[in-house]
Amino acid sequence: MIVKSNTIKNIFTSLILQLVIVVCGFIVPKLIIENFGSAVNGLISSINQFLSYIILLESGIGPVIKATLYKPIVMKDKKEIENILGASERFFKKISYIFLFYIFILCVFYPLILQNEFNIWFTISLLIIISISTFSEYYFGMTYRLYLQSEQKTYVISSIQILTTILNTLIIILLIQFKFNIQMIKLISAFIFVLRPLLQNLYVKKRYNINLKNIDKNYKLNKKWDALAQHVAAVIHENTDIAVLTFLSTMQEVSVYSVYNLIVKGVKNLAQSFTGGIDALFGNMLAKNEKENLNKSFNFYELFYFNITTIIFGCTLILIRPFINVYTQGIVDVNYNRPLFGLLLILAEFFWCIRQPYNDLTKAAGHFKETMKGAWVEAFLNLFISIILVFKFGIIGVAIGTLIAMIIRTFEFVYHTSKYILNRNIWMSLKKIGVILIELVFLYFINTLIFKQNLVSTYVELIIYAICVFFISFIIVLSFNLIVYKKDLKNMIDYIKNDKELL
Repeated sequence: MIVKSNTIKNIFTSLILQLVIVVCGFIVPKLIIENFGSAVNGLISSINQFLSYIILLESGIGPVIKATLYKPIVMKDKKEIENILGASERFFKKISYIFLFYIFILCVFYPLILQNEFNIWFTISLLIIISISTFSEYYFGMTYRLYLQSEQKTYVISSIQILTTILNTLIIILLIQFKFNIQMIKLISAFIFVLRPLLQNLYVKKRYNINLKNIDKNYKLNKKWDALAQHVAAVIHENTDIAVLTFLSTMQEVSVYSVYNLIVKGVKNLAQSFTGGIDALFGNMLAKNEKENLNKSFNFYELFYFNITTIIFGCTLILIRPFINVYTQGIVDVNYNRPLFGLLLILAEFFWCIRQPYNDLTKAAGHFKETMKGAWVEAFLNLFISIILVFKFGIIGVAIGTLIAMIIRTFEFVYHTSKYILNRNIWMSLKKIGVILIELVFLYFINTLIFKQNLVSTYVELIIYAICVFFISFIIVLSFNLIVYKKDLKNMIDYIKNDKELL
């Protein structure tokens, strides 16, 4: 089956990509902290977060474009596909021009916030250099990235990212060895990442013979504004914490946050790699009105993904403290040992991952307007609670704000998809969520009883420790499944054996 083959390739390459990102993502910040200090690392993290606000301008149009493409792709309506891609390209080029103006505004005001910590021209130069790759992504490649995702060919995007990520890391290591300054390192890095959108653009035009010269210039994309709320919530989730810390704390605290977030984000992306292209699969089923197949596939996907997520985050809860101790050995300009903060951040992202199957299905169905209120509630709760609590609890306060907002929004997604898309009892999902929360508690306490974290002092010991923790966690989750989901597991095995399009 083509659908099955593409989904397996998407998941496999996404998994490899996330492993590459995790490994390379730990190497580069470590080298920057050691050679340029925690403050510079915090500055780079802060700039990246402020630049990422460009996706607010995108207004959530990405999921709208994908949802709009599913039907013409199924119907093989090339003219309609080209009209959609043409409208998308015009939109993203406008965003790119607005982004240039946004960079100018940042260059005027952002350095003033940090003038007591960094020279103004130093900050401006880094800001402009780091913005190059973001600009090129929107100007050259975003439209074609979305098309590949809709065609269930995420593996093409992942393959390009794997190559450029590895190349970037190797060149950064080399440049640091030769004592290049941080501006030159980031400039060369930016040009490597410009290759990504150019290669995506070239692949789509050659592979699918896309021609946007004779399209309908007046073609309009529906539901664009309905998707804005979803997009704002995602942006605030990704960027509120560092933005609040930038204004109300120090760059050292931003560096601490970024190191922990690097770990948790890597874990979250690793879990997400198992969802590669699944929204396109759901979109395909919805376009064909395959309701029964959709329900069965979603039920199995939900169970599979929850198990993977529980094991990954359960291991992270136990491993994050010894990893931080090993990773930050020799770094004394700020205290990186913040176990409570790590716990809260992991739980927040765990709830974000729990929502992912429901989020994918909601987007595939094009239910942007229907879930708009929940998105705004999440956005304002996260921002309001973080600002209030940062004064008393510092970095822990922003993590609490994120966690509360994540929990509320996750259950809103569960309710909506169960009632309005799958038409099934919400308790089917709530039962699974209850089970994985119990599993998470078991994983934490059993592993901490068996192993002593303070004995880990090297990377070799950490790897051995991680293997042992993973093995125990896997056994616990498997045992729970054999007790609670015996029938579902049997049905899943039978379903796959019969070669149904589960994946």
